[in-house]
Amino acid sequence: MARIRHVFLDRDGTIIKDKHYLADPDGVELFAGAGRALGRMAQAGLSLFLVTNQSGIGRGLYGEREYAACSARLAELLAAHGAAFADELHCPHAPGEGCSCRKPGPGMWEELARRHGLDPAECAMVGDKAADVGFGLGCGFAATILVRTGKGEATAAAMGLDFTQHPVFELGARAADWPHVLAWDLVAASQWVLRHAA
Repeated sequence: MARIRHVFLDRDGTIIKDKHYLADPDGVELFAGAGRALGRMAQAGLSLFLVTNQSGIGRGLYGEREYAACSARLAELLAAHGAAFADELHCPHAPGEGCSCRKPGPGMWEELARRHGLDPAECAMVGDKAADVGFGLGCGFAATILVRTGKGEATAAAMGLDFTQHPVFELGARAADWPHVLAWDLVAASQWVLRHAA
């Protein structure tokens, strides 16, 4: 496996608590240790990219202005830990609109790869949903990590997987739709990434 240089991250359920169609920046709440985990990866020289499905925009539940306000609040919280995203993209479309940018579709990866000259063999994906796993696998990333937070435990169960008592568990013989790694949370995921960083 190539050494990891870039980390793609889901937002809701991975970095922050999933508030279900979050539109109020006062509701942005980091998971315990998430800010420090991102700070450690940033300080190690890893590029951090946010890729998030925001179907609430397409459903008319909130708009781009509310999304931007929540993004600004997240950036503020992460700055206190020395972390910042190199870039971020969101898919504003509702399911069924036929876009290519909604995870697990590759649209956000293709745009960020074009902007930054990224090699998928140097990338890892961290998320809590089947769409995140599918995104990382479909884009050919070196590693796809499913965290237990958010919808992660239910996602793993639907795949026939269980989170162990270990903070990080690498899946050896893998089914085609399984992640490479199960991690208790973003802290554990970051520890795995840092062990495999360039």
